[in-house]
Amino acid sequence: MIDHMGLLVSDIERALAFYTKALAPLGYEVIMRFGPHAGLGANKKPDFWISGVTAPTDKLHVAFRAPSRSVVKAFYEAAMAAGGRDNGPPGVREMYHPDYYGAFVLDPDGHNIEAVCHEPYLG
Repeated sequence: MIDHMGLLVSDIERALAFYTKALAPLGYEVIMRFGPHAGLGANKKPDFWISGVTAPTDKLHVAFRAPSRSVVKAFYEAAMAAGGRDNGPPGVREMYHPDYYGAFVLDPDGHNIEAVCHEPYLG
């Protein structure tokens, strides 16, 4: 189980604007902020951190678990509206397993951000 993780970003305000909108469908919000750091999470626990630096690290992949396929789609739409770039629209990725439903966007620094639901489609 992952307790928390963080990304280094080139512009904290731009990244915060993107993640606040993109992760809202997943129940995430800004929990705390200090200096060039912001902790986002659900249920009052910051488990996803972004920190502003001059040059971000190499590109990372972060996947957030979604409770339903409709939330995956809402994440994708919110992330695209917030300035994300498409890296794989919502859909089944059978190469992982038959019920893997995910969507991928690139954030303003090119990090690959995903929302995924592992629940079977019930119609």
